[in-house]
Amino acid sequence: MTAVTSTVRELFRGRRPVAAVRWEAGAVGRAVRAAWRGPGRERDLVVQSLKAAGAALLAWAVAGVWLDDPMALMAPWVALVLVQATVYSSVRQAAQQFSAICAGALVASAAQAITDDNTGALALSLPLLMLVANWSRFGQQGIYAATTAVFVLVSGTAVSASAVGHRVGQAALGAVIGVAVNALVLPPIHLRDVRENLAALARESGDVLHSVAAGLRDPEWDAQSAAGWSDESARLQRRLDALYSARSWSRESLRLTSGPLRKLHRAPATVPSEDEDRRWSHVTGNITALTRTLAVAADEHRTPAPPEGRVLDLYARLLQLIGDACHGEAGRLLGEAVGNPPEEATTEATEATMEELHRRLQEGLRQQQGPARTAVLGTLLLQAENLWADVVREPRTQ
Repeated sequence: MTAVTSTVRELFRGRRPVAAVRWEAGAVGRAVRAAWRGPGRERDLVVQSLKAAGAALLAWAVAGVWLDDPMALMAPWVALVLVQATVYSSVRQAAQQFSAICAGALVASAAQAITDDNTGALALSLPLLMLVANWSRFGQQGIYAATTAVFVLVSGTAVSASAVGHRVGQAALGAVIGVAVNALVLPPIHLRDVRENLAALARESGDVLHSVAAGLRDPEWDAQSAAGWSDESARLQRRLDALYSARSWSRESLRLTSGPLRKLHRAPATVPSEDEDRRWSHVTGNITALTRTLAVAADEHRTPAPPEGRVLDLYARLLQLIGDACHGEAGRLLGEAVGNPPEEATTEATEATMEELHRRLQEGLRQQQGPARTAVLGTLLLQAENLWADVVREPRTQ
């Protein structure tokens, strides 16, 4: 199945065709508005697309117009594909692609010299070059070895050492232009993605805790409710994976880029510490453990039993407070309302409320009837304490 077919299937799965097209059009419209409003992922994609087009036009202007080269195809083609998401990846892929192009041109020339026939040369060279394309050293650029051989053999020009050298030179020209445009014209810096993913992880963690708190206040909550909370916590893991990916991109985007060009691009000056990644990884793990405990306790076929009555309401209030703290951390990561005295007063009041809830839950733990309910409440309370310790940045006073 091709990538296009897969995309079409995903687009229309579960939707009527008209609704699917309308949804896709809405998504495009939202992306356009986001790119227009200000810096973000959508605007970065617009900039990279325009840079790639500009690099190809510049390569064509140099090779096809200024040098008046009748075989100038290679230069704009290589320049276009080498405007990558980071400068480092452009340089790395330029080396890989240039090596693949050289291999394709040389093998095609040798095959044509042996067979003296373009069809025979294609039959001789393409199987070998497709095997070479899978060599890990070429990365994703190995396919250019085979496509270069096709261009060389079907272009209608005689295969000679000078012709091969000419094409390799065009590829080198395109690679230099593509890398230079990517490195010197608004170099791509991906620091913003780390902060946005961290803030989204904090916000979504708060959403899950609020959802659990609201559900526990309902006397009719059951195994199906707990399964829904488990699904929500699983989405946090996917968000955490996205954060790790963004962190990797941010490191790579800082390689081979100069400070003055970063300032010209108006990229964020700093990125949150990697300690934040570990911190929210712990939060995600504790939320997953909490929802799993509730799912086990709600299963009528299992021995553990959930706590009931007033103590469960107290626990829901505690989770609500921790969820509020997660939302506050999301705002802090995005630079919202940092250092306001009213917020500090609110934090102190929240601390006091949390301490009171914790004390009352400890009393409820001693009053639970039966070891099963005591074990479940003790586990839930421990997980809530771990969450609070991770979410609250300053240590609590005892």
